[in-house]
Amino acid sequence: MNSPATPTRLFRKDLTVEALNLMHRNTACEQLGIEITEIGHDFLRGRMPVDARTKQPAGILHGGASVALAETLGSMSAWLCLEPGRSGVGLDINANHIRAMREGWVYGESRAVHVGRTTHVWQIDIRDEQGHMVCASRITMAIVPEHPGRG
Repeated sequence: MNSPATPTRLFRKDLTVEALNLMHRNTACEQLGIEITEIGHDFLRGRMPVDARTKQPAGILHGGASVALAETLGSMSAWLCLEPGRSGVGLDINANHIRAMREGWVYGESRAVHVGRTTHVWQIDIRDEQGHMVCASRITMAIVPEHPGRG
């Protein structure tokens, strides 16, 4: 009898949700209320409130706030995969805004499309509390040598 396969661990860094959230102190993520909620073997999840910090003048979730959540999850996912001495920088991000949100929370999940030596591509799906798609985003990260003094 075969035992269930253990998921392959994609992330090289072994950090807690608490440690990732501490990294966001005094950043745009903290200002927008973005929180990391779960680290899996091959995914990262987070959430963001739909409130005065993240709404546009029409009273709905600002597309830029959705992109900030997507970029946070995609960039952090890439960073968790990096070998020592390497850094990831955003090269391109796109987003399709599918459903308007007026209140509550949105939940994002980042999963790898491609994890290569010089580029990563991450798909970030953002959903409402009922699981309806709010935004579909994709980020491409350039993987470059780490600059001295930058961590």
